[in-house]
Amino acid sequence: MVTPFSTPATAEEEAYRFLLDGIRLGQFKAGDRLVPDEIASQLGMSRMPVREAFRRLATQELLTIRPNRGAVVRGLSHDEAIEVFEMRSVLEAQAATVAINRIGPSDIDDLERRLDAMDRCAEDLSAWITEHRDFHLYLCGLSARPRLIAQISALHICIEPHMRLWLQSTYKPRPSRDEHGFIIEALRRKSPELIESVVREHVCSTLETLAKLMRT
Repeated sequence: MVTPFSTPATAEEEAYRFLLDGIRLGQFKAGDRLVPDEIASQLGMSRMPVREAFRRLATQELLTIRPNRGAVVRGLSHDEAIEVFEMRSVLEAQAATVAINRIGPSDIDDLERRLDAMDRCAEDLSAWITEHRDFHLYLCGLSARPRLIAQISALHICIEPHMRLWLQSTYKPRPSRDEHGFIIEALRRKSPELIESVVREHVCSTLETLAKLMRT
């Protein structure tokens, strides 16, 4: 909803958000061909903003542009997925470590509320993944390091479609209270060594299973 004080999204931004959400939610899958005319018609706009959105997504390595043939959703290879998780483990641990001395009781309360939200939608795959991502990005945002946060957010976007596929094929209770609770407890203790270890272990905990899935 546009408030009196908000700036309406440009057509390019609208197209970008539409395509980005479609990729993240798995509506546009790896290998799918996206045609500018079709997307533009769906959004009720000209082709130019859609083409600009394509180029923007291509710089994020989410699309591969094919001259005169639109674009193809890129996806990740097995090795690339491993690399993304390895990078996430390092960068998110760094963000959490930096955040330790900035976090107050209200921030801990916010993280607890986000954990509660994850528990409430444990049986709703799509909602749980969104809450899970938001928990991690909120924690990393407490570092107040914009470049670091931007890198972490980009990695989440790359891996999210594969996470959805993994959870769909290995449906099981979500480890919200256990693993994420350890993260919150480490923050309470304000131990840099502990928070770095806990976050790294948590991020890498799904790597082996996801890697196996991507090889099948």
